[in-house]
Amino acid sequence: MPPFKIFQHSYVMAENKINLFNEFPPVSTTEWMAKIEADLKGKDFEKTLVWKTNEGFSVRPFYRSEDLEKVSYLDALPGQFPFVRGAKTNGNEWYIRQDIQVTTPEDANKKALEVLNKGVNSLGFVFKGCAEVTVADLEIVLKDICLDAIEVNLVSCCKSVSNAKALAAYITKTYGADSNVIASAKVDPLGSLTRNGSFDEAIYAEMKALIEETNSLENFRSIAVTGKNFRDAGSTIVQELGFSLAIGAEYLSSLTDAGLSVDDVACNIKFNFGVGANYFMEIAKLRAARMLWAKVVEAFEPKCECSSKMVIHSENTIFNKTVYDPYVNMLRTQTEAMSAVLGGTDSLTVLPFNAIYESTTDFSERIARNQQILLKEEAHFDKIADPAAGSYYIENLTDSIATEAWKLFLAVQEKGGYVAAFKEGFVQSQVNATAAKMDSAIATRRENLLGTNQFPNFTEYMQKELDAEVFSKKVSKSDKAIAEPLARYRGAQAFEALRYATDVYSKDNKRPLVFMLTIGNLAMRKARAQFACNFFAVAGFDVQEGKGYNTVEEGVADAVEADADIVVICSSDDEYAEFAPAAAEMLIDPIFVVAGNPACKEELEAKGIKNFIHVRSNLLEELKSYQKQLIG
Repeated sequence: MPPFKIFQHSYVMAENKINLFNEFPPVSTTEWMAKIEADLKGKDFEKTLVWKTNEGFSVRPFYRSEDLEKVSYLDALPGQFPFVRGAKTNGNEWYIRQDIQVTTPEDANKKALEVLNKGVNSLGFVFKGCAEVTVADLEIVLKDICLDAIEVNLVSCCKSVSNAKALAAYITKTYGADSNVIASAKVDPLGSLTRNGSFDEAIYAEMKALIEETNSLENFRSIAVTGKNFRDAGSTIVQELGFSLAIGAEYLSSLTDAGLSVDDVACNIKFNFGVGANYFMEIAKLRAARMLWAKVVEAFEPKCECSSKMVIHSENTIFNKTVYDPYVNMLRTQTEAMSAVLGGTDSLTVLPFNAIYESTTDFSERIARNQQILLKEEAHFDKIADPAAGSYYIENLTDSIATEAWKLFLAVQEKGGYVAAFKEGFVQSQVNATAAKMDSAIATRRENLLGTNQFPNFTEYMQKELDAEVFSKKVSKSDKAIAEPLARYRGAQAFEALRYATDVYSKDNKRPLVFMLTIGNLAMRKARAQFACNFFAVAGFDVQEGKGYNTVEEGVADAVEADADIVVICSSDDEYAEFAPAAAEMLIDPIFVVAGNPACKEELEAKGIKNFIHVRSNLLEELKSYQKQLIG
């Protein structure tokens, strides 16, 4: 349709004020609730349909316009304070970032030039170890790269202040002291406190000098707030946001006390958030983060409202990523990338699907880049500013997250700020409690990790040798630690270690076989056989479903012929009273298991049957026990 026709059509629509819903009678909330309660047939609405989140608030199954009456920021447009709708007024553009591990400056430069031709417009150079980065190094790393056209970021494990000065010096030398090059360096001493437990207040004097030296570079940000540290340790979204705000506020307070203006400090801070699997809540998190940070900066009375804008880089958290069935990680990172973009992130790194257990490959890096390119070029996520605005659900999530994160932020302030709260152990206790709760939920399958604790790939065996560190928590405690740091780990690690042990054992030995003795009621035996197959395949055991038997004797004979190590009887609760004791008596060597939690359980236990698996089982602990019996 020609542009004039589109305009004319829109004008006619506006003039006629066509309301497509006039033919439907209005329905009140009371009527909705009456219908829902009728459909629930006596079940409790709160227990059945209201989601009790780990974030500390409840989520209802439906929201209506009246639920927005309490939300105070709805009149703000994109680009307006408190920036809940983002700082962008025209579209939703973001930087597609790829991080490059710097082994040698020459190799890093070669790789950077390659990826810039493949859709990337933001580079992160990650310097490992404690080598000091010089301007000469950067001249090699950034050779033939036009920084006017991209964003550049420098990440270093230590000597971050001197390395940030080197990047600023390179930009000034190459592009001028008033350059508009968009760049960042990651100076985050409170992030180091979080990761390794060490902190020295003397760093603030160095940070002050850094900001003063780089003040002419308008788009150079040298201070980082790394919220991802909390997510990679198993925190909730509210904890990540609340503690990140506390770190940001501590930087503002300490550096303004040192003599800097709040505008200079705030305009040097960049937030780095982890983005996880909770799709809508992650969208709401970034919106809430901008709003709360604007309020924090406002309290310091900046000269320019623009100083209250939060700049956000997002990266997939490692917590829900898996070694087994690793291609599922692509699905995880894709939905997480969508959340970050729809939430209004300024830049995004998509984690390659294999990054958690091996060096990334050209293939995995290409997929990671293309995941973002698809969101731009095919899904057009960059066209609309704050596409989530007005959603009753997301606006309420934004408000709820903001409320709970602000409570946590205030709790940290009452303890004297982030450093004091961390030294006291408050931060660690909050995050570790959540992580333990998540571990329990994963172990009992109340939280599913597809391909790991639920629906594993039965034919997948780990052929490559993996380092034990892949399956263990990473704690990097400094010799100068003033507090216990947070551990970095993944929720799948305990299950993966279990399955890997089976795979290693099976290279030189027979892989444990679990046989499903299916008998009796067709529907129940099929359902329970499927459940039991999934249950034991999680540990890497081979599973074999019987053909369905008319007698216990037939099923036992097939199990013995298959040389089964575990035999699981799969039938109905009513039939277990007869079939289970008969099968248990005939089976001598294999471990005998009943699939289900039948009413006759006590009767069966009295007859010597001790093993039962069901939906309330602690999957991890049960499998550890069976594995210990079979392979030691």
